[in-house]
Amino acid sequence: MDESFHVTFRGVRGSIGTPVSLVQMEEKLTKALERAQPEDLKDASTRKSFIDSLPFEIRGCFGGNTPCVQMQVGGENLIFDGGTGIRQVGQDLLKGDFGKGQGKAHIFFSHTHWDHIQGLPFFTPFYIKGNHFTLVSPHDNLKKRLEVQQSPEYFPVPFDAYSATLDIPDVHGKSEISVGDIKVKWQEMCHPGKSFSYRIEYAGKSVVYATDAEYKNLRAEKLQPYVDFFRDADLLIFDSMFTFGDGLERRDWGHSSTFIGVDLAVDANVKEIAFFHHDPRYDDFKLVDIFSQTQKYLKSIAPESNLKMFLSYEDLTVDILQVESPIQDKAENVPYPIKLNGKGQNLSQIPGKILVSKNGLLNQDDFL
Repeated sequence: MDESFHVTFRGVRGSIGTPVSLVQMEEKLTKALERAQPEDLKDASTRKSFIDSLPFEIRGCFGGNTPCVQMQVGGENLIFDGGTGIRQVGQDLLKGDFGKGQGKAHIFFSHTHWDHIQGLPFFTPFYIKGNHFTLVSPHDNLKKRLEVQQSPEYFPVPFDAYSATLDIPDVHGKSEISVGDIKVKWQEMCHPGKSFSYRIEYAGKSVVYATDAEYKNLRAEKLQPYVDFFRDADLLIFDSMFTFGDGLERRDWGHSSTFIGVDLAVDANVKEIAFFHHDPRYDDFKLVDIFSQTQKYLKSIAPESNLKMFLSYEDLTVDILQVESPIQDKAENVPYPIKLNGKGQNLSQIPGKILVSKNGLLNQDDFL
């Protein structure tokens, strides 16, 4: 029996795909060169060590693909949302049973706004006969919604051209299904057109995928249903598209902030929170700055909290079944966690630059 529970982020950007621009690349290169010393550049080995020592926001990027999270759980393949990140999921799946027409997976949709379905026509395993997919959404008429995206006016290949078997079960009136030994539950969230969060439970562990949700009424009794759904999750993947201040200006847009995520995670006794659905306007340096302010916020509202936080980035894999969390050192929160491979083994630890002094003074302006 496969006892795995791996969560891989494949698309972490919200609304629209956001490639790194030339200006952003030049800024990263400039910051890297400003840190370099002559001894860092003398040979291939020292250059590699220097690059590895750079903060992730300089030497890497958080990613520009729209939402997709892949989970390999107990021998089952689960995919959450079909943004542009699902294309690379498909390329990787082709290396195994899906390339032979023998693959099987479930795809769960939070909702069907473009950024959550636009990658489906580029998901190659759909075109291979013998593969079997179960498409799940509490929304009704899911098939019709996906067909419209691929109508001739918008895309040259129709939805019914896929060679794989695509089953769309009727889950109307249900609040959970089982996939093997996995239980997947869902809850309606506040988002234009309605969205759903998912809770995945397996082997005594749980992950909550809660994207595209707005928490308009912050009174405790109004938040309680969400707190209950998030309760004791080992990992909460949370829509933190806006800063707290931007969120106040964009009421009814259907998204949230890192600060509200922290509030809910602390109340729900969540172990770790992954900030997700990054605003396409925010570059990597802005995201790290937001994380810095969020560190301060957590220390101000819950200084004794053990909540761990990180910014999700593409191709990060987290092993949920590890006894000791691979994500951060217990004493600190860093903006990006240890990267794991598919077997849960450490590939490399991204340098843990702590962005906020433990004794840093709080300023009200830092939270807006």
